[in-house]
Amino acid sequence: MAEYADREHYIPVRVTDLIDYLAADAGPSAGQALAPDDQARFRRFARAVTLHIHALYHAELRQLEDSYASFDPDGDPKPLKKLDAGASAAAQKKLFATFTHLMGRANYTHLSRPELEVVMAGASDWGIDMDIPWDAFDQVEVFIRGKGMSKRFKRNWRNRFRIEEVRVPTFSRVAVIFKQREHKRLGKEADTDSIFLKLFKDIPQMDIEMLLPGGRVKMPWLDRLKLGGSLSSTVGYVGYKLSSMSLGGLTAALSGFGMAAIMTLYTPLALVLGYGYKTWYSFQVSKQTYSLQLTQSLYYQNLDNNAGVMFRLLDEAEEQECRETLLAYFYLWRYANDRGWTAQELDDYVELDLERRLNLEVDFEIADALAKLERAGIVTKSGDRYRAVPLEAAQTTLDRMWQDYPTRGVPAPG
Repeated sequence: MAEYADREHYIPVRVTDLIDYLAADAGPSAGQALAPDDQARFRRFARAVTLHIHALYHAELRQLEDSYASFDPDGDPKPLKKLDAGASAAAQKKLFATFTHLMGRANYTHLSRPELEVVMAGASDWGIDMDIPWDAFDQVEVFIRGKGMSKRFKRNWRNRFRIEEVRVPTFSRVAVIFKQREHKRLGKEADTDSIFLKLFKDIPQMDIEMLLPGGRVKMPWLDRLKLGGSLSSTVGYVGYKLSSMSLGGLTAALSGFGMAAIMTLYTPLALVLGYGYKTWYSFQVSKQTYSLQLTQSLYYQNLDNNAGVMFRLLDEAEEQECRETLLAYFYLWRYANDRGWTAQELDDYVELDLERRLNLEVDFEIADALAKLERAGIVTKSGDRYRAVPLEAAQTTLDRMWQDYPTRGVPAPG
């Protein structure tokens, strides 16, 4: 099976559009288009598949809601029973593990601490270079999906300060889960009992640290140089003047008889200190400006918070599973002959067809899709070759599974 380092498993097509796309499939050569009756049967089959997968994820949603209830800062009503320290630690560990598993099913990539530090180095022209207090978190995990380019606009002095378009590397989705601990950067009112979930869109890759609380703006090196130079100049100048004055002159200056000497010392000192203050004040103004820009930017880039993040991500995972299941079954049913296809043949055909017809470059997660179909009994395996059960038989199998749910229960998604 082909592996692409620069492609993701995520298939960016709505399930409804995918069903329409597959039902209207005309095949690679003339005379292979689905007849109207076959289109209707396939649409019915696709609806049954989406309903089954929705039932699986609905059951998991209820479990996630119960797991998160004790940590949800926005929960209303709150759980009747408060967890003790041991139970809370165990529930937190389970929640983070479940969330990480969910992110994998939604085709997000988990960034480790070293990977985060590499990504966070520096800042874009629209962000802030920040120092993150990692010890302010009891636990923190960051997930990304979709590396691309976004448009930003800036004024460039080289272009007479005219507005120009700039392409910036971005993550199309960034999800963060964290639990805080007491820390001076977070203030006395920090919530250290809750677990926070955040989901953002179109975040410049270099600015991902802006999404974490407790960050402190780093003074740009040029401002540091200016401020350090001012202080060094001040100390050096005062030292030089004092060393060049005789003991009598110094005594006279300090006793009020050397006004000229005092003015000689005071005037440059005031200028240097004034320049240092101006540099420090300019940095503080820049810091406040950056903070305002951050607030305005994230207002439009924030997609969801806390429990809403779970609902959205479960929906994305459900849609992704529907896409993989429908694509794997459809191509086996339509194009694999009686011999069937190997997993690699199916994987290559789906990827090439999506690229050829929809201009989508994806790394199809074929093993996961085939495992689901085989467990459901609508795809059979002989040796290393897979065959699709005929559409009518597959529909009957799905109908029977639905009838068994009330007595056997709904299995958990794989």
